[in-house]
Amino acid sequence: MTKKFTILGSGSSLGVPRIDGNFGKCNPKDQKNYRSRCCAHIKFNEISILIDTSPDLRSQLLRNNIKDLDCVLYTHAHADQTHGINDLRAFYIKYRKRLNVYADRLTKKHLMSSFGYCFKSKPGYPAILKMNLLKKKISFKSKKKKLLIEPIMTQHGYIKAASYLINKKIFYGSDVSKIYDKDLKKLHKLDFFIIDCLRYEYHPSHYNLEGVLNLVKIIKPKKTILTNLHSSVDYSKLKKNLPKNIIPAYDGMKILFN
Repeated sequence: MTKKFTILGSGSSLGVPRIDGNFGKCNPKDQKNYRSRCCAHIKFNEISILIDTSPDLRSQLLRNNIKDLDCVLYTHAHADQTHGINDLRAFYIKYRKRLNVYADRLTKKHLMSSFGYCFKSKPGYPAILKMNLLKKKISFKSKKKKLLIEPIMTQHGYIKAASYLINKKIFYGSDVSKIYDKDLKKLHKLDFFIIDCLRYEYHPSHYNLEGVLNLVKIIKPKKTILTNLHSSVDYSKLKKNLPKNIIPAYDGMKILFN
């Protein structure tokens, strides 16, 4: 049975390097400092699930040999999580049916307004996506086994963003500044805690390293993986100063889970 979580992109909104070639404080000789925008993939036997459509989606799927897709779960409406949406056309061409996408109410409203052509057919341009309102729990069945995904609404600066709890084993929160106390108990002793850690300094819309370390003391996950990393955070320098059970993410990182 295949249960695999892949971090397709581990970088913040402009990626590393930026489009102007700027690496910030990251060593360009270290391949793990080359970061595309945040995006993730879940493989559950034959079922293929995408979290967000980053602007780098095409290259991310090609690099990870992902050729099929069953649905997309969105975290929020910001450009670095949504602007690869047009590349989903390839799956409509392949399957000749609309792909299911799931989003909360505000993200749904934004997507259908900004990318209306994806959801409503026009002469010569069929709709490629079917919008679904995010449910409290989403389940998938394969080979008599179930994959359970629970959206957890977290704070991301001035807006809410969906993070995802997968089989009560993995938490994925790529853009988070606060997890509410009522949800922390669900995350106690996770196998993998994948969490936004933008930079060392405080930021109003993201956790910084100090904030993540405080969270880890509370929920005590087996392994913590830091994602949404800014160009001011070098992979090797960060890793060297972390406990063994906390590691930086990198593009293409794969996690097997039960």
